[in-house]
Amino acid sequence: MKVSHFINTIIEEDIESGKHKRAITRFPPEPNGLLHLGHARAIITNYTMAKNHGGYFNLRFDDTNPVKEDISFVEGIKEDIAWLGCEWENLFFASDYFNEMYQRALLLIKRGKAFVDDLSAEDIKKYRGNLTTPGKESPYKNRSIEENLQLFIDMKNGVYLDGSKVLRAKIDMTSPNMNMRDPIIYRIQRAHHYNTGDEWCIYPMYDYAHPIEDAIEGITHSLCSLEFEDHRPLYDWVVKYCEMEKIPRQIEFGRLIMANKVTGKRNLKQLVENNVVMGWDDPRLITLSGQRRRGVPPEAIVDFINALGLPKTQGPTEIDMLDQFVRDHLKTSAPRTNAVLDPLKLIVDNYPEDKVEYLEVENNRENEALGTRKIPFSKYVYIEREDFIEVKPNKKWKRLALGIEVRLMHAYFVKANSIVKNEQGVITEVHCTYDEATKSGSGFNERKPNGNIHFVDATHNQKAEIRLFEDLILDFKDKDIPFIEKINPDSLIIKHGFIEEGMKVKKGDRFQFTRNGYYSVDKDTTKDNIVFNRIVSLRSSFKKKAV
Repeated sequence: MKVSHFINTIIEEDIESGKHKRAITRFPPEPNGLLHLGHARAIITNYTMAKNHGGYFNLRFDDTNPVKEDISFVEGIKEDIAWLGCEWENLFFASDYFNEMYQRALLLIKRGKAFVDDLSAEDIKKYRGNLTTPGKESPYKNRSIEENLQLFIDMKNGVYLDGSKVLRAKIDMTSPNMNMRDPIIYRIQRAHHYNTGDEWCIYPMYDYAHPIEDAIEGITHSLCSLEFEDHRPLYDWVVKYCEMEKIPRQIEFGRLIMANKVTGKRNLKQLVENNVVMGWDDPRLITLSGQRRRGVPPEAIVDFINALGLPKTQGPTEIDMLDQFVRDHLKTSAPRTNAVLDPLKLIVDNYPEDKVEYLEVENNRENEALGTRKIPFSKYVYIEREDFIEVKPNKKWKRLALGIEVRLMHAYFVKANSIVKNEQGVITEVHCTYDEATKSGSGFNERKPNGNIHFVDATHNQKAEIRLFEDLILDFKDKDIPFIEKINPDSLIIKHGFIEEGMKVKKGDRFQFTRNGYYSVDKDTTKDNIVFNRIVSLRSSFKKKAV
């Protein structure tokens, strides 16, 4: 896809000047959780920039913190990226480069650019100062090169306890950029790594490891979100003083922030581990796996990301914008079908008791290629409870009421004559009559019905569990209250209704429920229980705030 933004311009200029022959990019997730919509911008941008400029795109797992990382997240992330249609050329792991990173750290020590520090984590933080106060040098900064080399080798060989020593870069404790105040580049951490096992007890810090990885892989343009802008001087410092042959260029863009949605792996992990949601793929979450399970087409996400462009700033984006791209994709691709979520039985008193006729209807009026289907109609049908009211309230009511006539879509005009209620006063049946001359397609136009409502035959149907999703969290203003304490009790509403008899469904299939919305078949579906997730309603309920 042709895209135009400032990063695209930079890459074009680099190629035209002869600095690079092509663009080589990467997406470097940490496997400590699954990805969400915010990550989609980075994935799609890195992929399209490489593809559009004759290069390729790597997927690399930045697995330098074994305490928080797991192979299950590696597999889940691979599935998410493949689902988006972003094909990687190479699959790499930061842990594949641990020996190279260790050798480069020895090089820094030999050049007098790194030292082993015995200060505690608390003291290191205290010595750093703040934005208005310069930092103070560690008393261990002036150790000899020989001593630092031996101490670091001993760290690697497991001589010292976790947290007792770190390796720090020698830069500038008075720098206005806090990231340059002698940052930690290695720590002692005895933890089993899913890729390297127990081979290492020291692990590199992200800001040290990341530029080395990019340089090893020959990444031309290291694209990342805006929060890494202040880290760029350290990125360039590591590449320079580690004497990397290939020099990547870091470029930052505005992060995609979805308004009023739970993001951040820590928050998502808390919801999952406390069983507030059904897992990382809960359709109420904006994780990519959650959006996939919900039924969102990946093409809609790609179009949404590209339509937003690539700003240098960042601000909240409403989920309603994505929803509209979802509707646009499903409008012509999803077959239409009738489903009743909250059934009310309608009895056609003057229709023959044993008669069942099959009405031929289009699967999608906007896409003839989807063909037609036949739906049953008999004396007993289900309509939506909200489509009936005892007394017509006003002229705007365009559905069924006592004494009022409507068309049952694809079938006949029916007129409601009486109702039956249970002991609680709830309507259980509506008795009506039909006009045989008004069959759909007959050309009858002598009178106009009070509206068109859909139905599902009550004698020939399939039962279905239908899940409706609302906002998981209602309050995003009070930051002092944890998300786990602000769960919307109505974020998941389960309906037990009916779908057409002839609907053949498999997990992942998407449909438009007539007059209702778009739905997909959930993975919980079994032979005896069909489960649908609402993807989006037919129309947006989003209202812009008054300026």
